[in-house]
Amino acid sequence: MAATSRTPGTITGNRGLQIEEPLIFEQGTAGRTGVDLAEPVPREDRLGGLAREGEIGLPGLSEPEVMRHFMRLSQKNFAIDSGFYPLGSCTMKHNPRLNERLARLPGLADLHPMQPEATVQGALELIDSLARWLKVLTGMEAVALSPAAGAQGELCGMMCIRAALEAKGDARRRVLVPESAHGTNPATAAACGYDIDAVANNARGRVDLAAVKAKLGDDVAGIMLTNPNTCGLFEDEILEIAEAVHEVGAYFYCDGANFNAIVGKVRPGDLGIDAMHLNLHKTFSTPHGGGGPGSGPVVLSGGLAPFAPLPFVVHGKEGFRLVEHRGRSEDEGLSAIGRLKGFHGQMGMFVRALAYMMSHGADGLRQVAEDAVLNANYLLAGLKDVLTVSYPGPCMHEVLFDDGFLEDTGVSTLDFAKALIDEGFHPTTIYFPLVVHGAMLMEPTETESKASLDQFIATVRGLAAGARSGDAAKFHDAPKLTPRRRLDETGAARHPVLRWRPAPDKAAE
Repeated sequence: MAATSRTPGTITGNRGLQIEEPLIFEQGTAGRTGVDLAEPVPREDRLGGLAREGEIGLPGLSEPEVMRHFMRLSQKNFAIDSGFYPLGSCTMKHNPRLNERLARLPGLADLHPMQPEATVQGALELIDSLARWLKVLTGMEAVALSPAAGAQGELCGMMCIRAALEAKGDARRRVLVPESAHGTNPATAAACGYDIDAVANNARGRVDLAAVKAKLGDDVAGIMLTNPNTCGLFEDEILEIAEAVHEVGAYFYCDGANFNAIVGKVRPGDLGIDAMHLNLHKTFSTPHGGGGPGSGPVVLSGGLAPFAPLPFVVHGKEGFRLVEHRGRSEDEGLSAIGRLKGFHGQMGMFVRALAYMMSHGADGLRQVAEDAVLNANYLLAGLKDVLTVSYPGPCMHEVLFDDGFLEDTGVSTLDFAKALIDEGFHPTTIYFPLVVHGAMLMEPTETESKASLDQFIATVRGLAAGARSGDAAKFHDAPKLTPRRRLDETGAARHPVLRWRPAPDKAAE
């Protein structure tokens, strides 16, 4: 961090409330601690010669120093609670505080996954209710709630497809993946042992139907397609694609990352989809959580339902219970692919998602999709004359621009994104999808106000004018007003420093 710091002309190096913050290891002092524990009673060493011989290496700080350090770090982060987060493909939407309050109720927050079923009937009913909502919204027969993230949801769906084919004695080895797909799609298929066959987009930014049909054969296990796709467009030939895929005995996996754009409007099951994961954070407002409390349920068609992973909730005369082991019938998980996670799933996310659904209702969820699409098209209308629109016509929940408007300016997409930081906005998604050169993908979500969008539009228009005016140096130096300047991101990726080490002179002391 020190290599990229700036001196603002103050004695301390601070800038008002923006305080220069060393690493916690740099602040540590030997012998300082925030707790006072008694010396442990000597016990017999049972570590088999593996006992630690040196210091553990943790920094020594008092409790106020620890609190201030992490508070200062939090103030350097951008968050959805502090400003507009126009990350395309990420759906960075507001997390309603009602959801948080319900998730913290003692009867829900204090549960333990190994409690007897008789003591968690309410929790199992909640999980069953969430499953029912997801099945109704998608028009699918079954749902697996245990996957811990969208990527694991993809893995679950493709494992169910593989299991269904193997049950038929069908050893297909090829999966079709559009070139505009999320990167996890081909990775997931490869992890399941399939060969990846890329499918090109057409000039309208959608999957080329003719190319799909040309690649289909009796060795194709399925297709992995995102709808709405990563260009922010609805795949309007999806019914024909599904029919062609099913004609050769293959399965249709849909990446449901963009379900926020069609929730309450379109049921994926009606489109011929066999499996689809749902990101609860993207559509149903649960926190992203920095990769922590992820949840990626997978909805399955009737043909794939028997292969859903364990455990799952069933409701009988004696109440709710979890099927945790394969039984003798399909209702008892006879054909289940097994477990994907230690327990059933992320309970806190289930509570938040169900609270969101129930507070909105069917009509409210439909409005979520309508407002998300409206806001994205509002950005499109406000920027299409100064930025380069990648594909003609209206978009869905996100709008895609490319770097055509920056041609001959000396300003790159990366430069433009960095300049947004100085203006108080999180940068847009850049260089994705890969099918568009210098992509800038913007997703406002339904939770941004018109005033917020107007401010963003005015800012982007001003930056576009600045880039065309010849002031490229301003963009090359951006961001200037952040605690740290622009990093050498390529160098950091190729030569990451993953461990702090004291400077030689300090180590000698």
